[in-house]
Amino acid sequence: MSRDLCRLAMTVLHPGFEGTSAPDWLRRALGDGLGGVVLFARNAINAQLVGQLRAENPATVVAIDEEGGTVTRLEVLSGSSFPGNRALGVADDVDLTERVGRQIGRMLAEVGITLNYAPSADVNANPANPVIGVRSFGPDPGLVARHTVAYVNGVQRAGVAACAKHFPGHGDTVADSHLALPTVHASREVLAERDLPPFQAAIGAGVQSIMTGHLLVPALDPALPATLSHTVLTELLRGELGFDGMVVTDAIEMQAVAAMFAPGEIAVRALAAGADAICVGLCTEESLHEIRDAIVAAVREGNLPEERLAEAAARVLALSSWYAAQGPLREQARADVDPGVGLEAARAALTTTGAATLERGPLVVEVNTRHSQAVDPATPTGVTAALTRLLPDTAMLRLEPDGELPALDDRPVVLVVHDAARHAWVRDVVAKAVAARPDVIVVDTGIPGPPVGAAHIATHGISRVSAQAAAEWLTR
Repeated sequence: MSRDLCRLAMTVLHPGFEGTSAPDWLRRALGDGLGGVVLFARNAINAQLVGQLRAENPATVVAIDEEGGTVTRLEVLSGSSFPGNRALGVADDVDLTERVGRQIGRMLAEVGITLNYAPSADVNANPANPVIGVRSFGPDPGLVARHTVAYVNGVQRAGVAACAKHFPGHGDTVADSHLALPTVHASREVLAERDLPPFQAAIGAGVQSIMTGHLLVPALDPALPATLSHTVLTELLRGELGFDGMVVTDAIEMQAVAAMFAPGEIAVRALAAGADAICVGLCTEESLHEIRDAIVAAVREGNLPEERLAEAAARVLALSSWYAAQGPLREQARADVDPGVGLEAARAALTTTGAATLERGPLVVEVNTRHSQAVDPATPTGVTAALTRLLPDTAMLRLEPDGELPALDDRPVVLVVHDAARHAWVRDVVAKAVAARPDVIVVDTGIPGPPVGAAHIATHGISRVSAQAAAEWLTR
């Protein structure tokens, strides 16, 4: 196997791994030119771990999903210090969004992260969307575009690369691409007016990376999902939109593409389509070598031009070089501590109807709806904890989808729901609670349904600060 060709193939691979320290196989791969590593909450991310990776390959692109709000890797146990995109869109203050982006960038700079797989530039056009929802700035293309730019500027002016996702737009889907292949049923005209403007705006702002969505968009390519489509990645993203930064795939073990092809073939097809970096969310030494060998074989057999592989590797290295040059910005950002900005944004996003003031600890009924697979299962909603800090006699009960609402005593009752607009069973529980207790308080942490109850609070996101803002309002 040609050493140069093998190194090119390694440069475009960005695997994740199990464990809280770099395994031996990963260290060896980094020494052999592995271009990137993606970290998750399971890795207990800190500067020491990132230092282990950089010790083997200083140029490696260390990536993370730190969107803020629902999707956090660094603050998964406590809940995010930032309210998330939907809340920022509801507040609609681009300076505030840029400040939040800068503080997220500062947090990543302190750990040594190269690339943040954020923001979601998806326009959440379909309220039934099971995977984007509050991860989007909202349903309006203009609003999403201006906040995408503000977020990108915030992160990148802190010396960390941003990544607009999920191209060409995951907002108008009713399937979760972790589980199945979603289809976007929209004309080219609708895509151009609705889904593409935030990506165009991000490109105009100099975003360093764009992530592909595992989406079938028949108006663009009726046969292949965007990640594997030359029409989408090369003709549209490169040609029409003029993006020349690093294109990274969403994780290739997601069922939207994994159900179609083996990992090696997905990697080869994505590279041929125009992707530069292949994200493998959970990898082993064996699977890494299988994917590498499939890329090398494809070049030798003429199925993947070596020039395309070299171009992809060069874009990965260019992003790494950009990061290396931003040291002064990261130093400035580390000194620019803005600790209250997340709570400020969460308060600005709070939408309230009715009135209620808690003077003693309530019974909090957490009406559990399963979050998408993009959300780490350990991420807390936080409302119970926030209320308990203010009212120590607060009690909590979890209600699963097949659970029955218990008999309610004379304590105040707070129902915490998520995306009531999407879940009929949640709306049924809320209706029963309101019928039994007209003084019930409803807190919706997702895309809210119509206000009900004596008081209704929409936080527009799951985060520690969103929960704190709601608890403050209820005890004011």
